[in-house]
Amino acid sequence: MNDFRSILVHLDGSVHAQSRLHVAHRIAAHHHAMLTVMFAVTPQYLPLHLLQGHSFSSRMPRKVDAGHRSRALALFEQARSAGGCTVTWQELDGEPVVERLARRALASDLLVLGQRDPLDASGFDVPGDLTEATIIASGRPSLVVPFAGTAAPIPQVALVAWKSTPECARALAASLPFLRKATQVHLVCASDALDESDPAPVHLPAYLRLHGIDQVHEHRPLADHEAGHAILSLAAQTRADLIVMGCYGHSRARELVLGGASRRILESAQVPVLMSH
Repeated sequence: MNDFRSILVHLDGSVHAQSRLHVAHRIAAHHHAMLTVMFAVTPQYLPLHLLQGHSFSSRMPRKVDAGHRSRALALFEQARSAGGCTVTWQELDGEPVVERLARRALASDLLVLGQRDPLDASGFDVPGDLTEATIIASGRPSLVVPFAGTAAPIPQVALVAWKSTPECARALAASLPFLRKATQVHLVCASDALDESDPAPVHLPAYLRLHGIDQVHEHRPLADHEAGHAILSLAAQTRADLIVMGCYGHSRARELVLGGASRRILESAQVPVLMSH
């Protein structure tokens, strides 16, 4: 059966880094996986005032924040000392951090990222779109850990939001190690995922049974309009501690464009979300 063997977790100097690493470490220990801690930030730029009374701004690179690196390194040492799995340290700095992190993720079974907290001033050296951009650029299954709410390393109740797309199929396949351990699995489909000749959505319950997931609770299909809000509402109603879904969007000329549901879930979910592009 599919399992996680290589897990990569992104670490920075933000206040939420510890909970993200804790979740990744617990998952790695449970699956006897190798855990790689990747410290990846972008140095900030400072204005430079030059000679002869002429004052103008130029972009001059600053070194990586030493305090952030030392805190991240201390968290890594704590995780390594805790045992349960092999934990290694790597780091990236400078630009383009998203592209380099995405390339490193290609050799991982699972990428663990953090949900952006817009009120966290300590996240100044991480690109605001790092999480969604890395999911899209890497194409790897990614677990996004919320900055608020709960984050269970071994989910008990999972909600699968299905649409008949390759993105959803990849996310569902990657979630199987979680779904097999869950006590409840809920399934909700987009309205356009249904085959009129067969009320079951593309035989998903049968597919899940082949992977040892016998009890699947099916819910009424969702229309595309306000799908993100509906998924979050259903997650709260079912007390899900994991959401599984595809991530829709593209990145061109460094401009990230996300689908409405993907953006809503990434911004507002209060439980971990397993996504794939």
